[in-house]
Amino acid sequence: MGENTRPLTGAAMPSRRELANAIRALAMDAVQKANSGHPGMPMGMADIAEVLWNDYLKHDPADPKWSDRDRFVLSNGHGSMLQYALLHLSGYPLPMDELKRFRQLHSKTPGHPEYGITPGVETTTGPLGQGLANAVGMAIAERSLAAQFNRPSFKLVDHYTYVFLGDGCLMEGISHEVCSLAGTLGLGKLIAFYDDNGISIDGEVHGWFTDDTPKRFEAYGWHVVPNVDGHDAEAVKRAIEESRKSDKPSLICCKTIIGFGSPNKQGKESSHGAALGVDEVTLARGQLGWKYPAFEIPAEYYKAWDARPRGKAFKDNWEKLFKAYRASYPELAAEFERRTKGELPADWHSRSKAFIDQVSAAGADIATRKASENVLNGFGPLLPELIGGSADLTGSNLTYWKGSRALSKQDAAGNYIFYGVREFGMSAVMNGLALHGGFIPYGGTFLTFSDYARNALRMAALMGIGSIYIYTHDSIGLGEDGPTHQSVEHIASLRLMPNMEVWRPADDTETAVAWARAIERRDGPVSMALSRQNLPHLARDAAQLAAIRRGGYVLQDTAGTPDAILIATGSEVALAAAAIKKLAEKGIRTRLVSMPCTSLFDGQDQAYRDSVLPPTVKARVSVEAGVTAGWHRYVGAEGRSMGLDRYGESAPAADVFKYFGFTADNVASQVEAALSRS
Repeated sequence: MGENTRPLTGAAMPSRRELANAIRALAMDAVQKANSGHPGMPMGMADIAEVLWNDYLKHDPADPKWSDRDRFVLSNGHGSMLQYALLHLSGYPLPMDELKRFRQLHSKTPGHPEYGITPGVETTTGPLGQGLANAVGMAIAERSLAAQFNRPSFKLVDHYTYVFLGDGCLMEGISHEVCSLAGTLGLGKLIAFYDDNGISIDGEVHGWFTDDTPKRFEAYGWHVVPNVDGHDAEAVKRAIEESRKSDKPSLICCKTIIGFGSPNKQGKESSHGAALGVDEVTLARGQLGWKYPAFEIPAEYYKAWDARPRGKAFKDNWEKLFKAYRASYPELAAEFERRTKGELPADWHSRSKAFIDQVSAAGADIATRKASENVLNGFGPLLPELIGGSADLTGSNLTYWKGSRALSKQDAAGNYIFYGVREFGMSAVMNGLALHGGFIPYGGTFLTFSDYARNALRMAALMGIGSIYIYTHDSIGLGEDGPTHQSVEHIASLRLMPNMEVWRPADDTETAVAWARAIERRDGPVSMALSRQNLPHLARDAAQLAAIRRGGYVLQDTAGTPDAILIATGSEVALAAAAIKKLAEKGIRTRLVSMPCTSLFDGQDQAYRDSVLPPTVKARVSVEAGVTAGWHRYVGAEGRSMGLDRYGESAPAADVFKYFGFTADNVASQVEAALSRS
């Protein structure tokens, strides 16, 4: 037996199969009551879950956020009732009334597991494969924290990441991206359980999924345990024991029967995504030998499942270890507590402000991607929790700073991940790093490739976690690579994503402020769209520098009420400034508003927004080298939006900008046209 095993003995103790049947009964009953859900997977994986949770999982239901708990991820999140049953039975604060409210409004048992709603749920899962990717990130975090903080005789960080997954997770392309990376990094404390039941929504998968999965994972460099009977507790235990001894990530291939115990629907797609039906639930109770009414669990089952005594012992032992660790390594202990609590260093605000002030005062005409690299060199030494990377574009994204150190199988303490060409995988792994705690992850690629990663970005926004996405080559300013690489619609589409904060800074100063904001924002992700081409540094006074954090502010103004307002972002701010000089020669008083982050500006009070965009000034023009969607909110019915509602062209950047009318003369003409209409 492993060090965390608990033998189930005693005359009054239910058998393993009976304990697993408690999961099956709760899954059947909750799905039937809701008349919605997926009973098949929970019924099929119940025996595996019983072994893992009762014999191996290190956790404390009384403290679901204890830092050295094992992480359990349900990547096949449609089977959410499996996890809810496990949490309820093992003693988490998830009462039976919540199981009875499965999939109902504001319940703690939503259709798919959601981070922040249900105690004990580590990540939001449902889009298949992403839970697996998050688990890879969590395993990287555990290994890296251990390398940074563990000392002889002090295994302060020592936990596993367990993940359940199904055929759907393995068919999704993201599984290739992240499992290949996991094998390369040698994540030996990542153990995945493959629910090989041969069924997906469309029926028997042999018609469309005939991969040799064990060989596939062996090729990745994983330890594979094939052909495990997922309904044989001892076989599952042997597989777990074997996997825990490996220095490679492990895949345990479990042969299971979907809907196990349902006489007429087990082994069929009909048990996958719909309630079994009242009559079939009754028949299943008989076949399983489950004698109890709906939602009734006998006391002896609760006693057998109760993980609170073991959980308390686990945590108490760890706290004794940490107390001794603190005595031997007080500075490391304080740093560990700070990082696992998600707190920034005590001097962060003063030192980051000093750096921003320095950037603003010195000024440099550089690309904002270069400005981002400079910020990393300024902020990196202050933040050991930063862990960066790039999807094979390090030299273009400029995400590798002077203190970067490649994370590898040989060096787990590194703070930079070479993700390879894996944009989706990188983004979801970053989410796992953020969810685990102890790190602030950032990762880079070209803005146009955010399309590949979009669903991981959406999940970060949905969960409200602080991943930082660095997107360079932000517009037609990319130039010669042409429309396949020139981002046109991407910034607008990212702005549409609720809780995604999108920054398009105009120069080095706005880039520094964007980075500070991204680091401080822990309740949602930040995307930064950065230029390839050099941009001029723009002068600001102290009030304007402070106003950058409000998302939009007056960068240049005129005496009295302006005749017109130019609103611009990124590389077009300097272009608008040049147009204002031409307008001034004609006696047209024009205000320049820099709008690096529309969502932050939208969150300001009405008085501030009106002070920046006075309602009386109708002649307004927005300027952004992308689609015009969204700008009508700021220019109004009488304003104009300069943009690019088509794809770009392959040519040098200056020629492309000129071809599409992004010149000072044309911007000035657009303002004059707006004035003629107002």
